[in-house]
Amino acid sequence: MVMPTVESRSTPGFWSRVWGEFRRNRVALGGLYVVFCLLGLALFADFLANDKPYYMSYRGKIYFPIFRAYLVQLGVGQWPPEILNADFKALDSQQSIFPPIPYRPSNINLTVPFETPSKQHWLGTDKLGRDVMAGIIHGSRISLSIGFVAVGIALVIGVMLGALAGYFGSWVDLLISRLFELMLAIPTFFLLITIAAIFPPSIFLTMAIIGLTGWVGIARFARSEFLKIRNLDYVTAALALGVPDRKVMFRHILPNALAPVLVSVVLGVAGAILLESSLSFLGIGVPADTVTWGSILNEARSNTFAWWLAVFPGAAIFITVLSYYLVGEGLRDALDPRLRGSS
Repeated sequence: MVMPTVESRSTPGFWSRVWGEFRRNRVALGGLYVVFCLLGLALFADFLANDKPYYMSYRGKIYFPIFRAYLVQLGVGQWPPEILNADFKALDSQQSIFPPIPYRPSNINLTVPFETPSKQHWLGTDKLGRDVMAGIIHGSRISLSIGFVAVGIALVIGVMLGALAGYFGSWVDLLISRLFELMLAIPTFFLLITIAAIFPPSIFLTMAIIGLTGWVGIARFARSEFLKIRNLDYVTAALALGVPDRKVMFRHILPNALAPVLVSVVLGVAGAILLESSLSFLGIGVPADTVTWGSILNEARSNTFAWWLAVFPGAAIFITVLSYYLVGEGLRDALDPRLRGSS
């Protein structure tokens, strides 16, 4: 007689359960899709808005100018003499294929200032005749890079200090907690304005200041998780076996303490993007020749009749920040059993 076998079902892991809960939140999932679209927009900005063609046939030769430009920037190629510094739109080429937005945000055309949205310029132009659509597409790179780099700096500092405070406790926790309070007393926005008045505008300086002042929330999350986990049995067993503190902190505790920190990271990216847009709107923080969403909004302030300079970049900032906040709220609900109604 053949005994029936019972098939063992593998229990889904922690992150699988979190992803399953997150997918049930349609609003948060929609925000995640928008975030991925924005990342794709930033990564492929040169292929969406560029004054160079994808493909061009000129004097019997075939060229791929956009790809060539990447090789030149990487230092592994150079421009052929016949198209060096050429205006590709004015070249008498046999055939060429341009991106859907055949402009770069730096292309100035003083013959079409403040042109309303049209077939040539989908979202209109600014006072220098620069295409607003190209500025929004390439401006996504500035906004997202500042958000990710600034939060990356804050993540490293916050996790390190939070881990030290939560793991060692005692006077270490007391000292670092006082540092938390000191950093919270520093207004980041006004600090950035002060730095901008002393030093020349720099995107990297803006990233660094936002990151160096925005780590307190991440550190507090990390500290609370380390305080909760350090007394669990597996940590006690690791210490009893003589595992060094460094390995216990970053190999055994940290992977289990990162979940709540991720929520703070996602919301921090949204905050950094909003802060950079505010600085650009005031005309500080980034070089004047760099087109960002905030700098386009700044032009609308002095040219109120050009409604498109306020509506479209404002909508881009609103959609981006809202999407990150929705993702952050969705992660929080998926990570906290009390918020998703499970035991």
